[in-house]
Amino acid sequence: MVPTNQPAAHARKPADVMRYAHRFSAMGTGARLRILQLLVSAHPRGLVVGEIQQALDVPGSTLSHHLEKLRAEDLVRVRRESTFLRYTANTRTLQELLRFLQAECCTRTGAVAPEVRRQVGRPEGSGA
Repeated sequence: MVPTNQPAAHARKPADVMRYAHRFSAMGTGARLRILQLLVSAHPRGLVVGEIQQALDVPGSTLSHHLEKLRAEDLVRVRRESTFLRYTANTRTLQELLRFLQAECCTRTGAVAPEVRRQVGRPEGSGA
């Protein structure tokens, strides 16, 4: 069993579980998941709205809606730089979501095999 600093998922407060549910729901569209992928790959610098829009080829109003939903669930952060808005992935929140999943599927029940758990923690392309 892998120790964790987080309580097992079954011991979490209902309010915590609902917060996680809202965050997972916010990531539940292809466009929002793609936005998060872009922002994580651009971490820690992030991207300005125009860069995100160019990469996704979506109308500004649609992008604005998706970014607001992600921001409202604390999945992304935004800061103004002159006339631009720069978005960054909130890696603290993303790590919290991963710990939530890991506590239930990986440490308590063993539903995910140990070798898979080790691979998940390994940086992409490390091959080690």
